[in-house]
Amino acid sequence: MSAPLSKELREKHNVRSIPIRKDDEVLITRGSNKGREGKITTVYRLKYIVHVERVSREKSNGQSVPIPIAPSKCIITKLKIDKDRESILERIKAGREEKTKKNTKD
Repeated sequence: MSAPLSKELREKHNVRSIPIRKDDEVLITRGSNKGREGKITTVYRLKYIVHVERVSREKSNGQSVPIPIAPSKCIITKLKIDKDRESILERIKAGREEKTKKNTKD
């Protein structure tokens, strides 16, 4: 379940998209909540949706319910970096560099 990175993160990490994770900060780009920012609270892999902090609606009984958002309709603005995420970024970056070296040789 990947989401595209913001332009700044794309240039910094040389990666276009990355699997979305809890505690990433995102900007919603589509739908009625377009332009709203927040932190990912849950990643619901079965339904292929994420819940974003402060993006919710009120039920008729007054209870607040998070609005489901497709990860492809969000842009990651801040990554939660840990050692696993760091290794993913390094692996992708190394593969891209190797690919460009291969293309320049031919």
